[in-house]
Amino acid sequence: MFYGVGTAIITPFINRMSTDEFQDTQVDYPALDRFCEFQIENGINALVVLGTTGEAPSIMLEERRQIIEHAVRVSNNRVPVIVGTGTNNTQHCIENNQIAQDSGADGLLIVTPYYNKSTQKGLVTHFSFIAEKTNLPIILYNVPSRTGVNLLPETVVEIYKANPNVIGIKEASGDISQIARLFSIKPDGLMVYSGNDDQALPIISMGGVGCISVIANVLPAQFSALVNEALTGHYDRARNYQKNLLPMMNALFTELNPIPVKYACYKEGHCENVLRLPLVQACEQTQVLVDRQLERLGVLS
Repeated sequence: MFYGVGTAIITPFINRMSTDEFQDTQVDYPALDRFCEFQIENGINALVVLGTTGEAPSIMLEERRQIIEHAVRVSNNRVPVIVGTGTNNTQHCIENNQIAQDSGADGLLIVTPYYNKSTQKGLVTHFSFIAEKTNLPIILYNVPSRTGVNLLPETVVEIYKANPNVIGIKEASGDISQIARLFSIKPDGLMVYSGNDDQALPIISMGGVGCISVIANVLPAQFSALVNEALTGHYDRARNYQKNLLPMMNALFTELNPIPVKYACYKEGHCENVLRLPLVQACEQTQVLVDRQLERLGVLS
């Protein structure tokens, strides 16, 4: 699908009307277009829309279609557009996949079902049922901190072997030992992407092919440099980028993603600092931390 950095794109919103009792927002499509172009111009390797960072659970069906179409149009085949389609409703995921395919997407990012959590056997059946009903390549997404279910390495390999269009996994378990076990048993063709910015370097050192990134929203060129240095075996250089960027990586997770990164993108002038409920704006302490890192990195004067 891609090697390097896939940015988990924010979804810019604007307020139509907002009071303490009522919030009415709409997608800022011109800002989305500009932001996708900014990402491509700064060297990222894929646009990943409608993921966690894109506030996908609060996106309406017609908005979903339009967001994908805008990203595909801006990309114009320069980088692949990968769409987050996973839900805890298998049929709903299949419908999302069809929208993505009809809208010109290049691939799918599908998270494990949440809330009505499945067994490992159920996960194999769930993903296999979905894979049979789309022609697009699929990247599995393991993020137990959000879903409450852990996609184990043995299960990943079983899903991969059973479904030719399952091509990789975004690993955001945070468990380096589990990820190392995955590398020890996986077939050569299974691509592993880091789902955590601060683990991109160690995961690439074990054989990973890139990162689906939050910090790339804010610093696409710098984070792409880190990942590219690691992918080409220049680990000393990659470590220097890691040391420089780690404080910002940490600042972007002082509150739940995407609250801090939306604020950082606002400070850079890419969007309004508007999120959809149940998300709210970053607290003052988070804003101070993010501002400090933007200033240190020369983004803000």
